[in-house]
Amino acid sequence: MPKAPPPYPAEFREQAVRLALSSDKRTAEIAADLGISYETLRKWIKRHEVDGGNAPGVTSSERDELRRLRRENRILKEERDILRKAAADSGGRRNSGFREHSGWRPVPERLAGSGVELARDFVEVALREGVQVGALRQVLPQ
Repeated sequence: MPKAPPPYPAEFREQAVRLALSSDKRTAEIAADLGISYETLRKWIKRHEVDGGNAPGVTSSERDELRRLRRENRILKEERDILRKAAADSGGRRNSGFREHSGWRPVPERLAGSGVELARDFVEVALREGVQVGALRQVLPQ
């Protein structure tokens, strides 16, 4: 869900910061004149100083990059967890749910020498050079 836009336009914030930095008035007085809280103006000034390199801290562009990287990291962790759970649910076997949902039947032992390898309880089809897919389909049980 996207964030709500800030209550004050960027132009207003920039003008308020410029006014506060160039004026002889106290920051609290300027904030009151502009109709904003002192704390709001103080944060805008601090952000301006950090972004300008005049104060230590994380700049706005660095903060945006951190936010993007954290979001990407969170998504990658979620994907990894889903894959781990799927691997754990299969009990160490590939295609464990395949049999129950597709009418799977074992391939006869006679295919072992014709480019089809039987391994554990699943079949890996290894097409050799010159073996056509149609030829394999003819010998697989229907």
